Amino acid sequence: MSGWIFLVIVVALAVWAISIYNGLVTARNRYKNAFAQIDVQLKRRYDLIPNLVETAKGYMAHERETLEAVIKARNQAATAAQTASGSPGNPAAMLALGQAEGALTGVLGRLFALAEAYPDLKANQNMLALQEELTSTENKVSFSRQGYNDSVMEYNTRRESFPDTLFAGMFGFQPAELLQATESPEERKAPAVKF
Repeated sequence: MSGWIFLVIVVALAVWAISIYNGLVTARNRYKNAFAQIDVQLKRRYDLIPNLVETAKGYMAHERETLEAVIKARNQAATAAQTASGSPGNPAAMLALGQAEGALTGVLGRLFALAEAYPDLKANQNMLALQEELTSTENKVSFSRQGYNDSVMEYNTRRESFPDTLFAGMFGFQPAELLQATESPEERKAPAVKF
């Protein structure tokens, strides 16, 4: 009889450990999926920017430095996003992505501010459509970032809570990093764009 009781206890402990492990795996997969949603929107954003620059180039010929800064920041952000998509939640990758995105947002703000001085550019339908698509994509990125950060918080809370923390360390569940905006307070102000 005591053999059966021992067996039932061992099976119950095994089922309990498996459920904790599976819960941690599920939480980790949720935040990775949430980052994939950000990645989709960022790629769309990066694809729109060269078209925006090409449209502006014809009107802003003597603003070459700003246009080049936009392309450079776009390329750096795309590289950081590619690195981050390889290991979502990695603190260094999330910090680099946040910084690159902050820099890109800053130079795009400068581009839009300069575009104000060019009435023909402000009236260009292609520029208006690209600006609208970029704004829409920015909103989707913000929404996706919130979903990612919520998933990371849920995962981190779970891996730090007892008894999950015992298994998290044992099975290599590392903490995940939030994706935070790293731009300065000045850069956080939305540029006033009037097309």
